[in-house]
Amino acid sequence: VAEAVEKAGADTSIIFVPPAFAADAIMEAADAGIKVIITITEGIPTKDMIAVKQYLSERPSVIMIGPNCPGVMTAGECKVGIMPGFIFTKGKIGIVSKSGTLTYEAVDQLTKAGLGQTTAIGIGGDPIIGTTTKQAVELLMNDPETEGIVMIGEIGGGMEAEAARWIKETGNKKPVVGFIAGQTAPPGRRMGHAGAIVGGADDTAAAKMAIMRECGIHVVDSPAEIGDTMLRVLSGK
Repeated sequence: VAEAVEKAGADTSIIFVPPAFAADAIMEAADAGIKVIITITEGIPTKDMIAVKQYLSERPSVIMIGPNCPGVMTAGECKVGIMPGFIFTKGKIGIVSKSGTLTYEAVDQLTKAGLGQTTAIGIGGDPIIGTTTKQAVELLMNDPETEGIVMIGEIGGGMEAEAARWIKETGNKKPVVGFIAGQTAPPGRRMGHAGAIVGGADDTAAAKMAIMRECGIHVVDSPAEIGDTMLRVLSGK
């Protein structure tokens, strides 16, 4: 990796290596001077990610997306990940999502609605990830080409609430459509992603959706409503 940085000017790395070796690959990339690390690998031990998080905290110039994520794609420009590029079309909506599949669903709906996308960021569904929902939303809020944001979350953790409160505190400059997956999940049981587990009252889908609504986010009850809702919000109806 160091040779790739030195000889080819590489500044981005995509991590596909098996879980047992992924943490070492992430730290190798950061140590070599890579600035953006996209970690696709699923099943990295939490203990390993604690070490990675500490290692990256000492290198604030490094941005990591994931692990357990589909990556990042800017429509018509660049893809670093495993997203199906053919459903993307260059447009004006940014997407932040914990779920890879729901990222694709939102992208497809926005394409069919004629809105298109700027950048889709799949942050991953693990308990410990590099870039949080709030950080990804902040990037899109500051992107001049992005006119609206789709924020897709899941049960478990407090990242969606943190992002929603930040949006409210900063004046909600751009409309945000939100969805939380796992509305029928039983408490205490992990659902799919390692981070998707209801650990307390505030971790439920209903609680997160209520906080998001209070913060001015247009929350939908079904992922099928994402595209139409964004179209309606942007048109002012």
